[in-house]
Amino acid sequence: MLIVAGSDSGGGAGIQADIKTVTVLGGYAATAITALTAQNTRGVHGVVPVDPAFVARQMEVVLTDIGADCIKTGMLGSAAVIELVVRTLERHARGVPVIVDPVMVAKGGASLLAPEAKSALALRLVPCASLLTPNVPEAQALTGVEIESADDLGRAADALLALGASAVLVKGGHLPGDTVVDLLRTVDGVERRFESPRIESRSTHGTGCTLASAIAAGVAEGLRLEDAVARARDYVLEAIRTAPGLGTGHGPLNHGHPLRTPT
Repeated sequence: MLIVAGSDSGGGAGIQADIKTVTVLGGYAATAITALTAQNTRGVHGVVPVDPAFVARQMEVVLTDIGADCIKTGMLGSAAVIELVVRTLERHARGVPVIVDPVMVAKGGASLLAPEAKSALALRLVPCASLLTPNVPEAQALTGVEIESADDLGRAADALLALGASAVLVKGGHLPGDTVVDLLRTVDGVERRFESPRIESRSTHGTGCTLASAIAAGVAEGLRLEDAVARARDYVLEAIRTAPGLGTGHGPLNHGHPLRTPT
């Protein structure tokens, strides 16, 4: 599969988390890097964007040689990158499932998407999405729908489907409560509500990247979307539960937990 996203020097999110996740789940990860970030558990300390044409070039050479059974997008950064990513998908990846993680803000609060790029994300990339995986702030930013409880997830999902996505997984982890609720809804009328007990942990950096890549790995493998989401959620929950506790801020997950034999 092909991952189009930014690099995280701390290794907890972005391309690094994506590659670890896909590899551990049995897939092969090719990449197109959109930006370099100087990042650790305390936050993002600098961003160097990659030239949009070179992002597209990375995608093109992978897709025309290795190919992809699924494509996942993460941090894109600018309207120019979004536009060229969409054009490359249209030219070289028609019919390939696209999992869109609409990355806007890092865990520590740093902006990872230019303000003027939000409309390009909504109008150009979202209609390409086989699955869109926004968290609550991202869903609110894209739709204007206020999400105050799990009961509001359906309205947000419908608004996102109206933008052209084929399916939406609205993640409720930002909502208060002891239970985390994620809602999957598709244009074909499929709906599934996923619930799990909240794990209190500061090691949650990269959960969105990891979940989207884990779903993409399942889709590439041929799993039904519901099954890919269910497996990915289980993987992320265990990665949080067994996180190594690195750093002094928002720490990384334990991406390699399925490879380790319990003692």
